[in-house]
Amino acid sequence: MLHQEKVQAALRKATTEGVLGEGHPVAGFIDVQGVRDSVTALHDAFAHVPDVLHAFAVKACPLVPVLRLLADAGMGCEVASPGETRLALAAGFTPERMVLDSPAKTRAEIREALMLGIALNADNLTELDRVDALRPQHSRSVIGLRVNPQVGAGTIAAMSTATHHSKFGVALDDPGARARVLEAFLRRPWLTRLHAHVGSQGCPLPLIAKGLAALHRLAEDINAYVGRRQVTSLDLGGGLPVNFSDDTTMPTFKDYVRVLADAEPALLDGRYELVTEFGRSLLAKNGFTAAVVEYVKTSGGRRIALTHAGAQVATRTVFMPEAWPVRITGHAPDGVLKTTPAVPQDVAGPLCFAGDVVAHERLLPELSESDLVVLHDTGAYYFSAPWAYNSLPRPGVYGVLHRAGDTVLVPVRSPQPVEELVEESGGCHAEALLGP
Repeated sequence: MLHQEKVQAALRKATTEGVLGEGHPVAGFIDVQGVRDSVTALHDAFAHVPDVLHAFAVKACPLVPVLRLLADAGMGCEVASPGETRLALAAGFTPERMVLDSPAKTRAEIREALMLGIALNADNLTELDRVDALRPQHSRSVIGLRVNPQVGAGTIAAMSTATHHSKFGVALDDPGARARVLEAFLRRPWLTRLHAHVGSQGCPLPLIAKGLAALHRLAEDINAYVGRRQVTSLDLGGGLPVNFSDDTTMPTFKDYVRVLADAEPALLDGRYELVTEFGRSLLAKNGFTAAVVEYVKTSGGRRIALTHAGAQVATRTVFMPEAWPVRITGHAPDGVLKTTPAVPQDVAGPLCFAGDVVAHERLLPELSESDLVVLHDTGAYYFSAPWAYNSLPRPGVYGVLHRAGDTVLVPVRSPQPVEELVEESGGCHAEALLGP
């Protein structure tokens, strides 16, 4: 976890080395040791469970060096697109430690996973028909079926995946659905895994545990129906909600394990191999975004700091501020924390729409031109997957290492050159629409 002292040390190094400043007005930072510590905490929480694959959700931070760090720390990975699959392979994950999830897999994606030996969770019964047609006779891929236990929503509807009308999985409470699932397993002896995902952010642990306990009951029912132990593993999708209000990590992975054990003790007794798919909870508190304050102005009597961190790096915060608030601190141009009296002010981004504001009337030390703002707890989903509105170049991302009392920054993703942005936008086809 990045505490204030680490943040200031990283900022001092970044401004000194020029990775943050006029030429590069926004950047992301990842605490390398913090990531390793989070992975260790996850493994420790499940240490008493005999067979678990902890698969990092690649969508939470699709950066190859970060994925390589996680692989080195003992993680597997969960992918949900051809691009994520390629990133995971490039980072060194082996197919047997990968799981493919997606509600809309193409035949090409399914074929590739089955050829490589990547585990695959079919989203629906029609997808199982595709697997029937594409699966090689001696495929090494573990095949599962995603089900929706329909246990309800948390406080963020868009992040709740086990609602009555969720687009994910086979809805178990729909008429006839449970019987169709039982028959699907009976007809396919190679179908050996069940998968469910209730959600993470905004979902209380008892709700998550209720859904996963239902998954365990279904596995028991299937094995009884087919007359043998066919389902041998359970994929416990989803993750933990992250506390964005302060530096405290809560809930912890140990809290999660305790609530699961209370809901269904047999879930963790080793009868079933387990897969987890944590993402945000491993990285959020191990990263931050820093940006230069370009201008300060007032409008209608309200003070506004215009910065280079807006919806392009904090999309969810801008569009759903109540659900995704971020902590912000103000720093002098050299990275030192500002401690002058706080005044209410907006912290706005650089994009050309009025709603591009990451904090409204936030009490902060009075910000000035060339100051820095830090968006805390953004190690997952923020700077790693920027939005391309206004064609802003993707920001650089840097690993923060602490060696012999010194802070060292290492490149994770270089700042995007504008020439590359032009090429991505069809620069080499500039004349294509002009005709002969």
